[in-house]
Amino acid sequence: MENLKSRPYLEVVQYPKDLRNLQEIDLIPFCEELRAYIIEHCSVYGGHFGASLGVVELTTALHYVYNTPEDLLVWDVGHQAYGHKILTGRRNQFHTNRLYGGISGFPRRSESEYDAFGVGHSSTSISAALGMAVANHYLKKNTKQVAIIGDGAMTAGLAFEGLNHAGSLKNIDLLVILNDNCMSIDPNVGALKDYLIDITTSKTYNKLREEAWKWLGKIKKFGTDARKIASKLETYFTASATRPGILFENLGFRYFGPVDGHDVLHLVHILKDLKAIKGPKLLHIVTVKGKGFEPAEKDQTFWHAPSYKFNPLTGELFKPNFAELKPPKYQTVFGETIIELAKNDERIMGITPAMPSGSSLNLMMEVMPHRAFDVGIAEQHAVTFSAGLATQGLIPFCNIYSSFMQRAYDQVIHDVAIQDLKVIFCLDRAGVVGADGATHHGLYDLAYMRCIPNLIVSAPMNEIELRNLMYTAAHDSNKHPFVIRYPRGEGVIIDWKKPFELIPIGKGRKVIDGEHIAILSIGHIGNIALQAIHKLNAEEIYPALYDMRFVKPLDEELLHEICHHYSAIITIEDGCLMGGFGSAVLEFMAEHQYFIPVKRLGAPDRVIEHGTQKELYKECFYDENAVIHTVKKYVSTISIQINSRNNRM
Repeated sequence: MENLKSRPYLEVVQYPKDLRNLQEIDLIPFCEELRAYIIEHCSVYGGHFGASLGVVELTTALHYVYNTPEDLLVWDVGHQAYGHKILTGRRNQFHTNRLYGGISGFPRRSESEYDAFGVGHSSTSISAALGMAVANHYLKKNTKQVAIIGDGAMTAGLAFEGLNHAGSLKNIDLLVILNDNCMSIDPNVGALKDYLIDITTSKTYNKLREEAWKWLGKIKKFGTDARKIASKLETYFTASATRPGILFENLGFRYFGPVDGHDVLHLVHILKDLKAIKGPKLLHIVTVKGKGFEPAEKDQTFWHAPSYKFNPLTGELFKPNFAELKPPKYQTVFGETIIELAKNDERIMGITPAMPSGSSLNLMMEVMPHRAFDVGIAEQHAVTFSAGLATQGLIPFCNIYSSFMQRAYDQVIHDVAIQDLKVIFCLDRAGVVGADGATHHGLYDLAYMRCIPNLIVSAPMNEIELRNLMYTAAHDSNKHPFVIRYPRGEGVIIDWKKPFELIPIGKGRKVIDGEHIAILSIGHIGNIALQAIHKLNAEEIYPALYDMRFVKPLDEELLHEICHHYSAIITIEDGCLMGGFGSAVLEFMAEHQYFIPVKRLGAPDRVIEHGTQKELYKECFYDENAVIHTVKKYVSTISIQINSRNNRM
């Protein structure tokens, strides 16, 4: 008999059609190879590690049972889809995953016909798959739609909006697979998590379910009437034995589970059965995030997306040795500063939607657990919850990644700004974020926040400014909602824990005096301009640099001074040019009839893909060389104008 473990399955299986040529028993060693491949790849190239390991068996079973790409799989959250990518013709390109010019770390419709829907943010799968199901029912196509929702994505309101609608449409073909691993990036929170734990740990329910399924399997052999009876009995047993079952059944879904998400053969058999059942169905599977790699199973938060290369056999991390101290990450500055502020002001509270470790609010949660809240993947709730706190005189710091804040835009306007409530929004990961790419870049916050009445919108150039902006926002002299946006990664100052100072709201500062040309920056990207100026000074070119600090309100007094003293202006921002900081400067100049050349540097009006921050600054033409090139171009123009005037005299 052939030794199945020695067979190179991944060499044979390039596409799902190849997988479907295997015998069912072959799927067990195939899953072992696929898991080993993901571990080996991520040990060198990094990426979202634990979530994809947890769905190796599910991924294999889905592509084995369903006729993909004709049948549609929607992954949610998309970082679970590494196995899916490897199985769908991209194994030979997988080493480029998340690298500049390589394949995306998330499913993308433009990348593969197997990627039915682009999924970078969470909780979109049920709504998207339902739309596909309704469309294909209308078009009379016999297409199957499967939404795989996990890694905490079921906690978001959008998931329940999709469930609520789908449950009322009995003639559509939709399977929702709830991948229950009790984790997002950090452990799941909330009542739904407790419901799911209740059902998966109930010995009475599981014994009853197993016995009932065996009995019902026998009844279903005896014709249509018996099958109808069996179906009703099955529903009764499920609904009467478990509260989560009641939840999904009452939403109109047939509930199946919980089942072991790591038993690939059992999953294949269940999926084959469910494939033949019409209407909305929910399969509840239980998995372990990081399955098959012991360090990832033990520390699921760290191994969600490890920061370092590691030994694929032992998990030993290969951390670089830094010869000197490095500046802290902005998120660390936030986490330590909010604790300092909260110790001196009992009104301060911390809120984050499922990002306590990413935002460093976990530091406050450890020392002040009654004053720091992880509300789950629920950005809308996070904002309105913060607004409720503010109505009672508390000072909420609502920390949300910039790209995720887009999901709560109505709440910012309706629940905070219109009521002029003092909520402090700390927008982490602003600007280009790197390998996570288009769905995660925080490029739009300056544009979409500055148009909202009552909001103060700011960005610190360094760690000290971040501390002082947080202090200023919380201070009693400020009565308004306040936005502070800062990038992913390190700052520029090692010795940053200085005494707090109030920053006058709407006031910028001159960083370097200069002549002819003024560079106006907002936020951390001003340090790139500063580096460029140092190189220009070596060539005896001396532009000025202004750190504007606020995009709303703009420092109009400083802008008047700049427009009167300089022949050209360059604005630079780590954000979109359309409607952003540079646009605000142009609006000011148009209103006050200043006719000075202005060059705006920032993200162009197109989708920016993934790459390192440095690579993307260069691509979008607002890196150090772009600043140098732009300054020299203006210097040349100004010199020509001066020579022309001299020749006419």
